[in-house]
Amino acid sequence: MGKRELIFDTFDNKATERIPVGFWFHFAPEELYDERPEVIEKNIEGHQRFFDGFAPDFLKLMSDGYFTYPNETVSRIQSAADLDQVKASEPTEWIDKQVALVRELTGRFKSEVAAFYNIFAPATFFKFLVPQDGGLALGKLLAENPAGVRHALNEIGKDIAVLAEKVIREGGADGIYLSAQNIQDSVVGKEAYLENVAPSELKVLEAANRVSDYNILHICGYEGARNDLSYYVDYPAKAVNWAVTTEHVSLSEGKRLFGGRAVIGGFNNTKKGVLYKGTREEIEAYTAELVRDAGKTGVVLGADCTVPSDIDLAHLEWVREKAKAVTA
Repeated sequence: MGKRELIFDTFDNKATERIPVGFWFHFAPEELYDERPEVIEKNIEGHQRFFDGFAPDFLKLMSDGYFTYPNETVSRIQSAADLDQVKASEPTEWIDKQVALVRELTGRFKSEVAAFYNIFAPATFFKFLVPQDGGLALGKLLAENPAGVRHALNEIGKDIAVLAEKVIREGGADGIYLSAQNIQDSVVGKEAYLENVAPSELKVLEAANRVSDYNILHICGYEGARNDLSYYVDYPAKAVNWAVTTEHVSLSEGKRLFGGRAVIGGFNNTKKGVLYKGTREEIEAYTAELVRDAGKTGVVLGADCTVPSDIDLAHLEWVREKAKAVTA
């Protein structure tokens, strides 16, 4: 069984000859918002080194260098009232450059592995552009002008939906990896999120689903962010990844929560976790625990989020080899 078939069959919850593994990290971690050509080349070269050094079961294609979404109507926001003036910016050049990046990467690797491009939810791009300390924090804006937030995110979503469709249809990605997150403010509950934030995220997923059956939802617990996973149970993604460590929701529990869909993860992604600092015996023991908990069908062993870029690739290989040997 080739690695592409291995991943697609796993996402389809079919029996496979082994459990695939999926880990990823940033290749230009200090320059995520810097679109200079040398940063993009650094990103491309990083993918190549990772592919050569680990032979991954699939690739999450990193968007390092393209974290800044170019929309002046968002960057000019100074009050809740300004949300009503946000318009989609139709950033053709920004999108086309990412399509070119994806095309370069899929041209190198797609014949061997499935490839999924990292795309942030509209709310995340909003937070990247608008300072989140003080009166412009998204949670505060939602309390003051929920309709304005819904409008602004939906406008941003129009552009991100175009990006999602194009990186698949023109760039050759097999799907997207959509990174979403609860609003990190206790005043924003599930009802407000589903009414005002979720529509923009669903717009992106629906665009991706028009051109691919294999799209991944990542519920981001980066740096300890907490998420109520139930917000996302009806999101139409083929596979789901969340922070098992932060949410205390195991792979098997998550598989039930998401209606039996394929799940990705299991390992703490930080330097405090066993994947980064553990011995071979400790990593193998934890791998065995994950397999016995989640089973061997519809499961990709991975991490809560991006792993440290200086991780020893041998640690990832120990997970793959142990997973092959475990009897669930």
